[in-house]
Amino acid sequence: MDPRRLVPRTDRVLQDPRLQAAVERLGRDAVKGAVTRAQARARAGDIAPDDVTEEALAALPAALTSTRPVLNATGVVLHTNLGRAPLSPTAVEALLAAAAYADVEYDLATGRRARRGRGMLAALREAVPAAGSVLVVNNGAAALVLATTGLAAGREVVISRGEMVEIGDGFRLPELIASTGARLREVGTTNRTGVTDYAAALGPDTGCILKVHPSNFRVEGFTSAVSVTELAGLGVPLVVDIGSGLLAPDPLLPDEPDADSALRAGADVVTASGDKLLGGPQAGLLLGRAEVVERLRRHPLARALRVDKLTLAALEATLRGPVTPTWSALRADPEALRVRAASVAERLRAAGTEAEVVQSAGAVGGGGAPGLTLPGWAVAVPEAYATPLRLGTPAVAGRVERGRCLLDLRCVPAEADDALLAAVLAVSSEAVG
Repeated sequence: MDPRRLVPRTDRVLQDPRLQAAVERLGRDAVKGAVTRAQARARAGDIAPDDVTEEALAALPAALTSTRPVLNATGVVLHTNLGRAPLSPTAVEALLAAAAYADVEYDLATGRRARRGRGMLAALREAVPAAGSVLVVNNGAAALVLATTGLAAGREVVISRGEMVEIGDGFRLPELIASTGARLREVGTTNRTGVTDYAAALGPDTGCILKVHPSNFRVEGFTSAVSVTELAGLGVPLVVDIGSGLLAPDPLLPDEPDADSALRAGADVVTASGDKLLGGPQAGLLLGRAEVVERLRRHPLARALRVDKLTLAALEATLRGPVTPTWSALRADPEALRVRAASVAERLRAAGTEAEVVQSAGAVGGGGAPGLTLPGWAVAVPEAYATPLRLGTPAVAGRVERGRCLLDLRCVPAEADDALLAAVLAVSSEAVG
């Protein structure tokens, strides 16, 4: 008998309770595809016909998304390529609750339409008392685009040459502002700009002054810049982009501007990101004088930039909830990190894997607090482990430095140490084998 006749039919394989459960989780098409591929292997003689079901089960994906969770062992807290701020459990719970039908724009008491995201907006206002009103759009760049479009489209945006920054992936501030229909009026020099430079540039075509915090670099030496207070006294709308999303002063980050202080100093609008130091989901925050923010809220562009219900829920929970993983990672105790690293390294060595504990300099990341070093500790393993660790399950992103792969535990939850250990041991066993 032709052995291909022994390959079970698709409908019979799909009757297996385990595959039925997979259909509920992944959908019939994904499961049927795994079965079809297993049947093809059986017909080719690669596996026995009786193994089709097990082969199909083994081939099923863990989830129907190409996005994989990663253990961040780089030591960079707000790693842009890893999605910046990880959400707190409270924010994740809120996000899941909002994933179904939700009263995002609906008043349950009256059955009528209500202000979109009103709970989140109230939480943001409470977090920044100096803000007369607030608005949230889909990212920090969008917040800046909306502010400059609403205040200066067809007019001039006055900005210091020292603040003409480039953000991630090659996006440059001059090009971003030009896309709004505004014209840039540069003043001062790269390293020194005075209030008289701004004053001399103001005229009938001035739409606003834009002050940008150069968050991803530092200029040192013979420098000068103009304070928010001085710029606010020039009598034209002042937009201050603080970038990192710090809402109030933080002793850990004394050189990082915050929204509340900028508003108290006279800024009309402050723009910032929600997925950086705030520790929330990707969002762009606009905080400022009520009449200015309302003007921006009514601008047609605001509708195109608005956030969805998941972001609204996660952001409100971040603002009202306990400290975020970002907050905790920034303040991780170096001695506690050393103890954890020593424990992981000892267990690796006991299993025959090369490992040692080394000092590690962490960073804020995400364009925040350039030059600030976060002292910590890491487990050093062979450099050759870096790539297979990234490709393993769980995926582990470390940092290659001086011929070693450093696994900094600052951003790795303590409860994930065992998973990190298992990932390294799996790579070690493959290398030995």
